[in-house]
Amino acid sequence: MTPDQIGLWAGFAFTLMIFSYLLGDNFLYRLAVYIFVGLTAGFVTIVAIQSAIIPWLYSTILNPNAGLEVRILGVIPIILSALLLIKISPRFGRLGNLALAFIVGVGVAVAIVGAVSGTLIPLSQSSVQLFSSDGVNGVIVLLGVVSTLVYFQYIGRRVPGQLATTGRRGAFVQAVSALGKSFIVVTLGALYAGAILTSLTILSERLAFIIARLSGG
Repeated sequence: MTPDQIGLWAGFAFTLMIFSYLLGDNFLYRLAVYIFVGLTAGFVTIVAIQSAIIPWLYSTILNPNAGLEVRILGVIPIILSALLLIKISPRFGRLGNLALAFIVGVGVAVAIVGAVSGTLIPLSQSSVQLFSSDGVNGVIVLLGVVSTLVYFQYIGRRVPGQLATTGRRGAFVQAVSALGKSFIVVTLGALYAGAILTSLTILSERLAFIIARLSGG
């Protein structure tokens, strides 16, 4: 049996094992999920070592032409990794919080910069261009953005005679929030429908591929 045939039959078997979930949670489905998770973890580990860790070491610490600043920069990820491993110890686990704080801080900063420069600014520019070129669609987009943002604000008037934590929105804010909720429902419905269509397309393609290969086509 050739490697292509082995891969074909393995793919066919895993497809049936995944579809066995339609009959309920069972051993075959869990086995397929465990194998997929294990293979994914192993693949990510190999890629991280070959594409990130080894090149980083050779370009910083193991580079004979690197200066002191470059070598110090190369040691920082090793120190952070060691601190994360220390979290296993109940006695010295608090030292790992330094690495977590650094990782979370850098991650949040990158996420904010990416969201502002990659999403908010282009979205604002596109909305302005759409509003100037097509008035009707521009008004719809503007209403959708504003009402959705209003839906997620939690400022309300304090209700007399009740706790300070309870409040009530004004009638205008409630109306705008209801409009924003409608936009959110339509958006989520469209995304869900798109996900279902994409899944069915992938499923039909895989079934057609398996049937063609099994029939010798």
